[in-house]
Order: sequence, then structure tokens, then C-alpha cells
Amino acid sequence: METSKTTERKTENKMSYNTVESTLGVTGKLTPQAVEFEEAVLGAMMIDVNAVGEIVDMLDSKMFYKEAHQVIYEAIRDLFKNNEPVDLLTVTNALRKKKKLEFVGGPSYLAFLTNRVASAANIEYHARIVIEKYVLRELISNCNETIKKAYDESNDVLEVLDQAEERMYSIAHDNFKSDSKLLSHVVEMAIGELEEMNKNTEQYSGVPTGLTSLDSKIGGWQKSDLIIIAARPGMGKTSLVLTLARNAAIDFNKPVALFSLEMSATQLVHRLFSIESGIDSEKISRGRLSQDEWIQLMDKIRTVASNDNLIIDDTPALSVFDLRAKCRRLKKKYDVQLIIVDYLQLMQGQREGDKNKGNREQEISYISRSLKALAKELKVPVIALSQLSRAVETRSATKRPELSDLRESGSIEQDADMVMFIYRPEYYKLDKFEDDMPSKGLADLIIKKNRHGATADIRVRFDSQFTKFADMNESLDYNSGMTVTDNPNAGISANDQFDNVPTVTYSSSMNNDLGDMNANDQFDNAEGMPF
Repeated sequence: METSKTTERKTENKMSYNTVESTLGVTGKLTPQAVEFEEAVLGAMMIDVNAVGEIVDMLDSKMFYKEAHQVIYEAIRDLFKNNEPVDLLTVTNALRKKKKLEFVGGPSYLAFLTNRVASAANIEYHARIVIEKYVLRELISNCNETIKKAYDESNDVLEVLDQAEERMYSIAHDNFKSDSKLLSHVVEMAIGELEEMNKNTEQYSGVPTGLTSLDSKIGGWQKSDLIIIAARPGMGKTSLVLTLARNAAIDFNKPVALFSLEMSATQLVHRLFSIESGIDSEKISRGRLSQDEWIQLMDKIRTVASNDNLIIDDTPALSVFDLRAKCRRLKKKYDVQLIIVDYLQLMQGQREGDKNKGNREQEISYISRSLKALAKELKVPVIALSQLSRAVETRSATKRPELSDLRESGSIEQDADMVMFIYRPEYYKLDKFEDDMPSKGLADLIIKKNRHGATADIRVRFDSQFTKFADMNESLDYNSGMTVTDNPNAGISANDQFDNVPTVTYSSSMNNDLGDMNANDQFDNAEGMPF
């Protein structure tokens, strides 16, 4: 009778190893592997059914070094998934049905695996060693691929960098999942967070919006939240997020990344000039300024021109892949506190040329899930603008949007922590709101979904001439163009609002280089508009 060692030697010759660097790597060293631990894991799963549940969510078949072990693990996982018993006989039968039994070494090799361990007590520890070796192999493969592409001068350097970052992120994200936590540990963590928040001298726990009425309801944009701001075209979505970005970056000194897929960086800055100077946005966009208006513009935008807290990226048809790579770099370089995407339906789920994109609804679902994952990964709020369907305009009774009006995918509503609509009756030629308040120059911000609090309708001012949103207790002084309070005792002048404001400049990433646009560069050699 053959001993188990003899059987092992015979079956070893039948094993099929991974084709990529299965023996010696480019350095002449043996590829990281832990075959004996792989054997212990598979053996434990076949002798103790409880062991399968302990590690099935940790391991993937590709993590096994031997291809035969991959096949055996897949058979065990399939049995577990179908609520069938897992033991030596059932696994043997499953492999026989798949015509893979001889490929893995036959019944004798499966029996050898069950003899490798006496119990499944240490299966989790063994599984983690298998994962570690797999991660090391992936790192080697990633580095070799990056080296290969770096030597090919036909490759774009930024694309090579993005691909390397994506693979590195995937290795960490896909293979090291967070452990489940006991309630006592979570309570301790939560108390620690509350203590930190209590020490915080800022009024709001999140990134302030600059709209007092909105901040009082939500406490600012909260970390790790996905916020969807939706409206029909022409309601002022871009104007709203530009106001929010401006307030966070300039008034509250919070680094903000604004990804504009619809408008160019220059067009956005033109709108920002209108907000700051009180000059008609149409005049600015056309460059039709009088001498007095030109002086007024130059005077009012000095704070904006020296501000480094707002980074604008106007890359068209941006993919989720590229967005994630850019945001990781911006977070590391500038500690970005808020990410804005304008707008969701213009994004691409996959990079151009990728296969298996699926239909548009599936792609939008993938985009919304990815944005939520990005918010959790970087621990920053992500605001994404979204279009509403035409259904809202077909209603006769009211034009107020509903969650069902979200366009192309119900997963947007599902993935979002907050859904907020912009509603302006004036857009539909309606003179009044439902509560009979005149609608001219006003808008409702309708929080229809709020995972962390109550829903609410917040009324704000909107001036289409300056593309600006403001609180209800504010009005526009059309002589200066700046916002002042209605309270005559407030004593706030137009210039007072911008005194002692943190400084910052605007960056444009049209060439994907995320390079800084120097404030002085904008005005060099300019005869008319500063671009």
C-alpha cells in the first residue's frame, strides 16, 4: 500500500500551477506561495462543515497558488452556496460531475488533504497566510506590468500611472476586507468620535454649505455620504453646486474638488466672477463690459484669484476609474474635504474601449455604487448632480419632483444617503408656491431622502442674473452686486463680507495634469476678458 507521501509525490506531477511566474520570478526568486497552508485549509473545510462558513467570505479561488486547489475550492464553495453538505464524499462527487476529479489528483489526493490537519481550529489563521501570499504575487505581477508599460514609450505616462494606482487599489480593497466588530468596540469608537466632535469649535459637524437655513437642517455635508442633487434642466443645478463649492472653499477654507463634465473650467469661473462681482453673467461670458464694470470685476475677484482651495477638473466623459484615481491623488495632495461631480449622467462607467459595459441603466447603477464607495474610501462627502425625467413636467397638479423622477436608475435613490431636489415654480411660469408665497426669485431645496435625519423643504433665494443662491434673510444689493442682510442694523457692507477670508486659487485639469493655474497667469496679455 502506498504511503501518503508517495501519493503526494505522484499527484504532485499532475498539479497545474498558475501560468504567470509559477516557478521563478524575474529576480530569480521563488514566487511567494504557501502550498502547505492551502492544503490545510482545503482539508479543514472537508472535515468540518463549520469551517467553510468561517472563511468562505475571505477567500477567493484565485488566491490559491495551485490551479488544482482553485478547482477544489470552487467545488466546496458551490456545495456550500447550494446548502449541500461538504465532506470528502460530496466534494469527490461534485468534482466527478464536473469531470475535474482526475485533474486535481483523484480521490486519493482529496483523502490526502483531509489527513493534512487534525482539526479546523486554526483555519482562519491558515487562510490569512494564503491571502498574504496571493497579495505578494499580485504586487509582483503589478510591478512587472508597470515596468513593462513604462519601457514602452508609446504609452501615455498618466495612463500608466492611473492603471498602476487602480491595480494597487484593487489589491488592497478586494483582498483585505474589514472585520466584523463587537458592539462594545463600536460603542467605544463612536464615543471617541463624539468626543472629537465635541472638541471641534466649528458650528457644524460636516462641511458647511454656506446656506444657513440648509446647514441648520443637515449640519453641513457629512463624511462618507453620497448626496444626489437632482432637477430638470434650467433649474440651476450647476449654479447651486458652484455656490456651495465657493462657500466651502473661500468662506470656510475647505479644499473642494469640482469635476465638471458639462461646462469648461473657464465657463465655471465666468459664473463665479458673476457671483462675486454682481455683474450680469451674460455680460461676463460675452466679454461685454464697460470700463466701470471692468474695474468692479477686477476689484471683487481678488480673493477668488488668490484662492487655492477649489480645484476644477473639466475632463469630458470622465470614467469612474479616472475619477477614483484623480480623487485619491487630490485627497493625498490637498486633503480634499468635498467632491462634486457635475453631472452623473455624463460619466462613463468604464473606460473607453472596455468591453461588457452593459446597458445604460446598469452603467448608471455601477456609477452610483462607485461614487458611494469613493465617499466611504476617502471619508469625504461626494455630491453628484443628476437629471430628472420628463415625467415631472407632464403632471398638471404640481411640478414638484418626486424620488420616482430620478432618471435611468432606481439605484441612485438606493445608494444615496441624501437626495435633494431644486424646485423653482417661476421656471414653469407659476406665480406662487403651493403655500401662496410669490415665487419670483425664490427656490425650494427639497430634501426628499435623508438617511441621517428628517426630510425638509428649505426656501432660498435664487438670482438667475448672477446665477447665485442665498438664504431667505439675504437679498442682493444690485448697486454693488454683493449679498447683504435685510437687517438694517447688521452693519455689513459689501466689502466686509470678504474681509479676512482665507485665500485660495483655481486649478484646471483639462490636460489631466491637475496642475495649478497661477492667478497672475489668468490676466497676463489680456486686453478684454482675462482668458
